Amino acid sequence: MFKKNSMDYKKQSRKNFDEEADTYYETHDGKHSKALYDLMIDKLNSLDYSSLLDVGFGTGEVLSRISCEGVRFSGLDISPQMLSIARENLGESVDLRLGDSEELPWDDESFDVVMCLNSFHHYPNPEKVLNEMGRVLKTGGKIVMADPWQSTPFRQIMNLFICFNGGGDVKIYSESEICDLLSRSGFKNIEWERANKNAFIVMANI
Repeated sequence: MFKKNSMDYKKQSRKNFDEEADTYYETHDGKHSKALYDLMIDKLNSLDYSSLLDVGFGTGEVLSRISCEGVRFSGLDISPQMLSIARENLGESVDLRLGDSEELPWDDESFDVVMCLNSFHHYPNPEKVLNEMGRVLKTGGKIVMADPWQSTPFRQIMNLFICFNGGGDVKIYSESEICDLLSRSGFKNIEWERANKNAFIVMANI
């Protein structure tokens, strides 16, 4: 069976999001993301923090809607076109950077919260990403992640063919898989829940 390497997935993701950036909310990915915005914002607004990093910020829509005075917002995305749109939406007040989630360009213990919405399933080396998220989180800091979910056996069937979809998707995770990844990466107090029929949201502390 055809097998992609890490760079293949990253190139596909970058190309896909560059091509979809101007019409993102008309795409399947965009509609899936938008359906999670309100829940993600509610979760973030329930937390006490002064610094937040959005890994895979897309259009920057969530960052633009979080109501927190005096918070330092930062973000990273792999797509130059998404970065351009997010900068138009957010202006210069947010530290937005182009880059790879496996190599976050911030110092250790830089953030109180790291969020990741609808992008984790694009990461070919998920433990590297989680280790980086843990590194830039302050001690006791929190990760908030939302991503696609499907029940058994649909998830297994989707994962057999996911590498052929051309969008850079790598894997749809089960509850046990995502919780195990978080635990192995040093996260604790893991709280997983269904966000809707096609997605989950999980919170954990480092």
